[in-house]
Amino acid sequence: MATERILVMNLGSTSSKIAVYDDDKEVFNDTLRHTTEELSPFGDVVEQFDFRRDKIFESLEKNGIPVDSITAAVSRGGNIIACPHGAIGIDQAMIDYLTRPEDLAKHPSLIGSMIAYDLHKDKGIPICIYDAIGTDEKIPVCRVSGVPELPHFTVGHTLNTRAMAIRCAEEKLGKKFEDCTFIVAHLGGGSAIRLYKGGVNIDSVNDDEGNFTPERGGGVGAKGLVDLCYSGKYSYKEAMKLFHGKGGLIAHLGTADARDVEKMIADGDGYAAIIYEAMCLNVAKDIAKLAATVCGKVDRIILTGGISYSKYVSEYIKEHVEFICPVEVMAGEYEMEALAAGCLRVLRGEEKLQGFEEIAATAKDRIRIYPGVEPYTAPER
Repeated sequence: MATERILVMNLGSTSSKIAVYDDDKEVFNDTLRHTTEELSPFGDVVEQFDFRRDKIFESLEKNGIPVDSITAAVSRGGNIIACPHGAIGIDQAMIDYLTRPEDLAKHPSLIGSMIAYDLHKDKGIPICIYDAIGTDEKIPVCRVSGVPELPHFTVGHTLNTRAMAIRCAEEKLGKKFEDCTFIVAHLGGGSAIRLYKGGVNIDSVNDDEGNFTPERGGGVGAKGLVDLCYSGKYSYKEAMKLFHGKGGLIAHLGTADARDVEKMIADGDGYAAIIYEAMCLNVAKDIAKLAATVCGKVDRIILTGGISYSKYVSEYIKEHVEFICPVEVMAGEYEMEALAAGCLRVLRGEEKLQGFEEIAATAKDRIRIYPGVEPYTAPER
């Protein structure tokens, strides 16, 4: 069997993480940092395509990886609404969807899809995204809220949470992922807490509805939120920033760096101590909330993401949730390896490559709460 040389791309707002794998062995990785000055000329994320592609190709060539040697490419997936987990083939229809002008909140990861598609058009290599940001497999009963127009949904860190659950099943429990039930809490600048059962993410708590984080405001009282939005003090963008970018630890303590907060606490800052404890407690409460969905029958709770490196955070959460089941701390992230492994499984025929157009055509059915009832509505009575 010929060796596959896989280009892996995970693009964020100010960085481009790339790696090259020969089958499952990493042979190169690089993180390209992009300054505000470099990115400021671009009005829209899509406009960064040429700049980012050229930087990535330059890094490959400079480090002895000819672009012509790449035999497949995989990117972290963009915000494709209500898609299933796994690999989705990149085609023109996907690119058109990800780059549509009416989407004013494009995720930079879509540029990776564009670069992969550019390689495909030029060289004919197989390409895909894997465990996209918009992966949403929540079961109907877990979607229901008291406001039909605002059902619950899943968005965010599918890639890392699912990868860590798979690793835990195989390496810690000696079982297949599909035979286990996990709650995985990804803790970083934002958070994502996911419940996996039978290989599917059946329930979740997003960081705009549950725990607050270093940069996110989390769930708040609905009446107070409506009052704030109509107070005349904030524009739409300003109000959104209170919850996404300037909320959480930043709002309370002026920093999003957990290490700074722990130093404040060590120096005797009582206010910092109670805010930090509250952040950890809210994560624990959201984990316990998801356990109820499966009647507490959970094989492992997994703490992952950058903040899980903190002994204070991991030990606090562990103390508050280990009555449910044992807790595994798997700090950091496993995203590049997960992307490469997913792509390799597809190339070897071990995993199905899904088609974007079919996924787009069936998205409504996946988020429908009840047969015959349109999403975001309630039937007339």
